[in-house]
Amino acid sequence: MQTNLADFIRNTPDGDEADAILRNCVHCGFCTATCPTYQILGDELDGPRGRIYLIKQMVEGATVTRSTQVHLDRCLTCRNCESTCPSGVQYGRLVEIGRKITEEKVTRPLGQRLVRRLLASFVPNSALFTPTMRLGQHVRALLPKKLRDKVPARQRPLEWPVAKHPRKMLMLAGCVQPSMMPNVNIATARVLDALGVETLIAPEAGCCGAIRLHLGYNDDALDDLRTNIDAWWPYIEQGVEAIVMNASGCGATVKEYAHLLRHDPAYAEKASRVVELTRDISEILPEFEEALAARTRRRSIHTVAFHPPCTLQHGQQVRGKVEHLLAALGIEVRLPADNHLCCGSAGTYSLTQPKLSYALRDQKLSRLQEQEPQVIVSANVGCIAHLQSGTSTPVAHWIELVEHMLSV
Repeated sequence: MQTNLADFIRNTPDGDEADAILRNCVHCGFCTATCPTYQILGDELDGPRGRIYLIKQMVEGATVTRSTQVHLDRCLTCRNCESTCPSGVQYGRLVEIGRKITEEKVTRPLGQRLVRRLLASFVPNSALFTPTMRLGQHVRALLPKKLRDKVPARQRPLEWPVAKHPRKMLMLAGCVQPSMMPNVNIATARVLDALGVETLIAPEAGCCGAIRLHLGYNDDALDDLRTNIDAWWPYIEQGVEAIVMNASGCGATVKEYAHLLRHDPAYAEKASRVVELTRDISEILPEFEEALAARTRRRSIHTVAFHPPCTLQHGQQVRGKVEHLLAALGIEVRLPADNHLCCGSAGTYSLTQPKLSYALRDQKLSRLQEQEPQVIVSANVGCIAHLQSGTSTPVAHWIELVEHMLSV
């Protein structure tokens, strides 16, 4: 694709990157076949190829309109198109550049500005989010359904392991997961403990940065990145083996730290080291597969349907590891026919684009329930909460299932 960048973006980091990405696109349209929003809406501008054209026009100096912003807002950033693209177009990075430009050039309606500012200030701030979520869980039965959908039932926390081990790994607790689903973190620590690995958490680490980044608060998001790197760095210097991620959305973002901070002289090198150490829990446990299988007890759950989050299979390009591990532990894992498609959660998308989000959720649940599972499992807190809001079938993180099999 030929480009002629406008003066406002020529010879800037965003301009150089957008130009390189656009030049890789050959207009083939393979991406439209795997785009969830295009499948629902049938509008070329609500598919990757159409959005790429919109971004090309804006970086070449065309007037940026509210309509352009709407089409970019509807993108889930699921990055399914990246997995499909034969030319290696890095659409996820391109759409973030496009969104940044529209935020600078288009004034949103007041209601949207308030909602997005509230989400960017409230959700990543655990000091605010945690007590609010606990209150919501306490009165959950009294909440209207739309609000109740966003408040998972409160879990009875497992006990955090206290044993010390020579092998140590650092884990990102996250901003919403400790209050929404605390047992995901605890189960991860308990599984690693059973395998002789001590799990550490840096108290000062917070949100991975994804929420503010995708809402367009780029400077705030970069501050989130720097805060986490500062919190993790003493542990890295002490020799932790890995930074463990059990929320694939966080993992996909942390694996982008080196790119996002590439022009920051104080953090670029540290960010690269963080990326080198960051691994999803499904990338860590294959090393221990034989030990896990040897410790597995009799199980009450033998059939699960697995929803691989977009941030795992497309964002991190990690595929097959969860299915293989659970199968090695004697669990039959069934994948739905559309396992490559998004469930509609996508961070705050279910709040900013509820109609599309719930349509995708219901479509995904229909395919998952066709598998007749005892439990639906996934690998991201947002996907789990979103799916659970639409079904009576239990939905859990797959690491909770592994912990249960080791404990019974």
